[in-house]
Amino acid sequence: MAKKLFDFIVFDWDGTLMDSTATIVKCIQAAARDLQLPVPNDEAAAHVIGLGLVEAMQAVMPDVAPNYYPKMIERYRYHYLIRDHELPLFPGAREMLIDLAQQGYFLAVATGKSRVGLNRAMNSANVLSMFDATRCADETFSKPHPAMLQELTRELGQDMQRTLMIGDTTHDLLMAANAGASAIAVEYGAHDASLLASVPSLYSAKGISDLHQWLNDNA
Repeated sequence: MAKKLFDFIVFDWDGTLMDSTATIVKCIQAAARDLQLPVPNDEAAAHVIGLGLVEAMQAVMPDVAPNYYPKMIERYRYHYLIRDHELPLFPGAREMLIDLAQQGYFLAVATGKSRVGLNRAMNSANVLSMFDATRCADETFSKPHPAMLQELTRELGQDMQRTLMIGDTTHDLLMAANAGASAIAVEYGAHDASLLASVPSLYSAKGISDLHQWLNDNA
């Protein structure tokens, strides 16, 4: 059997494991509508997914007065919390995680969600016990800063050169590059394939089954 290239696999959450991109976009737009602010289009709202909430609101609405950002976050959370319990994992994601854990990989999540939001989502999806560690944007620097990966590798005693980051946005891929980790892009989330291709990665997966197969064959 070929020696594994990686010991530690870190997943983004929204748009990578959970099918939540469209809901997040709608909630950002609803928050802007509530405050009678210009409503970002789908592409602009999707582009900021993966960032921490403060950074996301600043990026999606750079021209509004700063005092609106806390209000945007409050309205976004209001709309999202109504829907979050209904959001599913992508088909095949649970089976992939079980398989990777059984193969002996350390597994973690690095996400732009808050700690409360991630715990709610993981409990709802019943996957909390599958991960060895998690890191959220309200606990450290937002992507693409390397802090999440640096902290996770230190926490679990892992080598960054044997760490693989998997995500659906350029923010994920840039975080991996900044940390010195390898990365895989997934094309079924917030950023399309052409945008993901602007940042180097080992592979760009078209779906969960494609990702799972690549990991079994190459990781």
